[in-house]
Amino acid sequence: MIDLVFGGGKYGLEAVEYLLSRNRSFIVVDVDSKCLVAKNYDLTRVNIRDVEKLKFITEKDHSEGYFIEGGVFEALKVIELLKPEHIFPTAPIHLSAALIQEKFKLNPWFEGVDTILSGLPPKVIVSAGRGSVVVTYNRDYECQPNCSAPDRCPVTGILKPAPMYRLLEFAVPKGFILQSHQLKPGIGALKGDEFDLLVKWAYGKKELIVGTACRCHGVVTALKKS
Repeated sequence: MIDLVFGGGKYGLEAVEYLLSRNRSFIVVDVDSKCLVAKNYDLTRVNIRDVEKLKFITEKDHSEGYFIEGGVFEALKVIELLKPEHIFPTAPIHLSAALIQEKFKLNPWFEGVDTILSGLPPKVIVSAGRGSVVVTYNRDYECQPNCSAPDRCPVTGILKPAPMYRLLEFAVPKGFILQSHQLKPGIGALKGDEFDLLVKWAYGKKELIVGTACRCHGVVTALKKS
């Protein structure tokens, strides 16, 4: 199996170090060929046109790291060709929505934000605009590093009524909320097979709402056909 790390900055570096510690094969995708990951690790450089040739790595008996210079388009091609087990969204974009937007040629649905906001308690909302809503249970303070995300927030002392992904499922029942699974404190990833379900769900829809959330934080994006 192989994993995908989207973003080679600080959090991408943490994801790579986690994968190396577990002898996992992985591909890092970043628009900057001199990103933090590329500076710290001598990964095999690959052109997106050669990704098809990498299918054999799922059968290898040792781990290996690869680097592709690119963005959402390249990440989508990696997902479609190699079916990664985990997808680490470490860049500062809503990757799930960006991938769906790229695949189905969608645009932000600004009015859809009202649909999202109508089901959310105001105290979890950080920002809303340009088709997206950002939410968190810890809106006003810095989170603890490598937090295990317990039911009671160690910073605010507040007991969460539900994991954020469950709250978003309640708030946007007609949307699709992907869970970011905690692999270790401070490290979360999407499951590739769950992203495949999102793609199947989104197929043919003219208006849709996609969310990604862990136990504490989340982002929801509204998209539509132009």
